[in-house]
Amino acid sequence: MSVFPGSQSQQQQQAHIPSAEKLSISPTTSKENRRRRSSSIISHVEPETIEIKNDQEVLPNLNANWVHFKGAWLVHIVIIALLRIFYNLFPVFTKEISWTLTNVTYVIGSYIMFHQVKGTPFEFNSGAYDNLTMWEQIDNGDQYTPVKKFLMGVPIALFLISTHYSNYDIQLFILNFTLCLVAVIPKLPISHRVRITIPFISEPQMIK
Repeated sequence: MSVFPGSQSQQQQQAHIPSAEKLSISPTTSKENRRRRSSSIISHVEPETIEIKNDQEVLPNLNANWVHFKGAWLVHIVIIALLRIFYNLFPVFTKEISWTLTNVTYVIGSYIMFHQVKGTPFEFNSGAYDNLTMWEQIDNGDQYTPVKKFLMGVPIALFLISTHYSNYDIQLFILNFTLCLVAVIPKLPISHRVRITIPFISEPQMIK
């Protein structure tokens, strides 16, 4: 028998009150709660906050600024030439197929580098670029700069060369033209900060 009549009811009420430990939320958990996944197939990355912009301006973005270095433009021409020489080493590939394979390899590689991989390969600026592709990081997102005009012109020129040396074969023309669209459309202003989520293939866009 309890000495204080109300002690039993008070104990029951206290049992339902969550402890301070249960109410405490770790910083990691709260951060994850603030980051939600977009369920839309097509989503748009929101502009950076003032804090993120300040983090971006702390240090130069070496992940994107290298395109302005001497010889950076020449690298693309050298890569295309080496790919052409490589595929030409195999007698099984005709001249038409060799140029088409060169186009395929360059477009896939450049698409992954400029439009698929996000963030930077090294830690700096407090992860301020983690949600941006390299193309969006170049020239701080400005469109039609000299560098971006060159990078947009390379796949177009490669498409024209591949079409010419494939003797305008209709099947190879369709393939090369499709590859040209894959390389050019993501570089247009209408594709800036746009994400396309393919179910079961690509990871849903993380929104801060």
